[in-house]
Amino acid sequence: MNFVMKAALGGGPPDVGKMLGGEEDKDPEAEKEKEEERQEALRQQEEERKAKYSKMEAEREVMRQGIRDKYGLKKKEEAEAEAQAAMDAASEGSLTRPKKAVPSGCGDDDEEEESIMDTVMKYLPGPLQDMLKK
Repeated sequence: MNFVMKAALGGGPPDVGKMLGGEEDKDPEAEKEKEEERQEALRQQEEERKAKYSKMEAEREVMRQGIRDKYGLKKKEEAEAEAQAAMDAASEGSLTRPKKAVPSGCGDDDEEEESIMDTVMKYLPGPLQDMLKK
């Protein structure tokens, strides 16, 4: 009966709080150890995942190479490099090369435009020359 009175008045056994999920004695070293184990498990899982992925990628590359050999195709990087080299070689003497590659004397100069305009003005009749000068 004494036990019932203590429990009713809040003086129950000291283990009641632990049984109900209350405060437990926490060991910082044990928690640290658990965290280290968890981190190690995560690292190990990540390594296994990467190993699995690299193995699958290697198998795929072997299959791709077999297809390339069978049909005479080139690797994407090789094809892009050849296309770039062909474009560079084709634009060597092209008329559409970039302006910075235009040699001096061949580009647009203001002096040349004025001299062309003067030349055209010589061949126009007087009234047209006056109208264009304005």
